Amino acid sequence: MRWWDVEPAARLETELFPDEPWSERGFWSELAGVPQTRTYLVAEDDEDGLVGYAGLAAVPPEADVQTVAVRPRRQGTGVGALLLGALLDDAGARGCSQVLLEVAEGNDRARRLYERFGFEPISRRRGYYGPGKDAVVMRRRLP
Repeated sequence: MRWWDVEPAARLETELFPDEPWSERGFWSELAGVPQTRTYLVAEDDEDGLVGYAGLAAVPPEADVQTVAVRPRRQGTGVGALLLGALLDDAGARGCSQVLLEVAEGNDRARRLYERFGFEPISRRRGYYGPGKDAVVMRRRLP
């Protein structure tokens, strides 16, 4: 992710997560940690421009997937899998032995993606996404 990706990413963020989207300032704050503790990636194409983005915070031995977001009409096409795979590769290259993430309890599509990549549920955070909106904490151990 580069500076010119922040505005389109923030627009997509608002579309996907209207209740509590990250602001442009939030993206800038995360990018300030690149490359020391953060990795942020985008997926783009000629037709739609920015179609997805993903971020990782890594302080070995742990990493945390901060976000994976894909334009609705491109979900289920492999974009999220490419982004997540790249984040996991980065976590391994940084020497992390496990990767954690939170996912909304009702986000079945995302949970299936994470499970396909070897993530397992380990706990729940009640109200993480707001009143009555729990998060499932998932972990994947890295070799």
